[in-house]
Amino acid sequence: MAQKTNSSILTITGSDGTGGSGVQADIQLIHELGGRAASVITSITVQNTLGIQEFHDLPAAVVRQQVEAIINDLQPQIVKIGLLRRTDVVEMLAEVLRKHHPKHIIYAPVLESAKGELLVSPNVYEAIKQQLLPLCTIVLHPSDLPEGPRRHGHANQLASALAYYLSLDENEADAMLHAQSYLKALPADYAEGNSRSEELYNQFLSTVERYYNRYADVAFYAEQLNVSARYLGQVTRRITNRSPKAIIDERIINEVTALLTSTNRPLKDIALRLGFSSQAHLSRYFKKHKGVSPTEFQKRK
Repeated sequence: MAQKTNSSILTITGSDGTGGSGVQADIQLIHELGGRAASVITSITVQNTLGIQEFHDLPAAVVRQQVEAIINDLQPQIVKIGLLRRTDVVEMLAEVLRKHHPKHIIYAPVLESAKGELLVSPNVYEAIKQQLLPLCTIVLHPSDLPEGPRRHGHANQLASALAYYLSLDENEADAMLHAQSYLKALPADYAEGNSRSEELYNQFLSTVERYYNRYADVAFYAEQLNVSARYLGQVTRRITNRSPKAIIDERIINEVTALLTSTNRPLKDIALRLGFSSQAHLSRYFKKHKGVSPTEFQKRK
């Protein structure tokens, strides 16, 4: 059973609204172990289980106010650092840490997202290497992670656990061993969040099948599924690497093609059946996707 500690652990990193990583995950894991977490946010992210959409990086003055408010009051001896995306924030943080000189400074590099997106520019990382790394007592490396499948926030979880065990006055080797053992014992889906991508994707396909002969716009389907068109696009691209519009269009074109090749219906009737405003509208739509007009397509067949 984890020991309780009164020592504060300061985590300095970005937010993750899903709770899988970032400051939210740090606080949760440290608390579960029995530690006391204080936090400073460097970046506010707009994200879900499908990835990060936007960053709102806080200026150095705002981050400094947070850091100094915590350090002056709680005097944490364990500082864990994660996402840093501004050079001025790196410079300020190095200055403050040199002044207060906590016992342990852990840096868990956050350079890419779980989806492979670059999160830190080269000039910011250069500032980290030059000014921050020399102050750190521990810089985590991928080799520090225990063997087994990787999950979202895995390195972040290791750093938080390591910070906790260091707060018990364990030496670095023992703290690392205990942190790695703790991670191995966590369930495979720890902090994965509740991603409903597969379910929503299947609902989308069912809805397309129901309405493709009347609606071709993504906004209609997003409204039917009670999600934003943007989120629906994230889901379909994650699962099939295709946009919702491409999936809708393919279903419509497949139906047009089937009707052109297996029936003698006039093009005007096909257009009416599939919700096109006119025969000319259908012809333009079909040629855009197939490269030939419906009439030429019939001749070739």
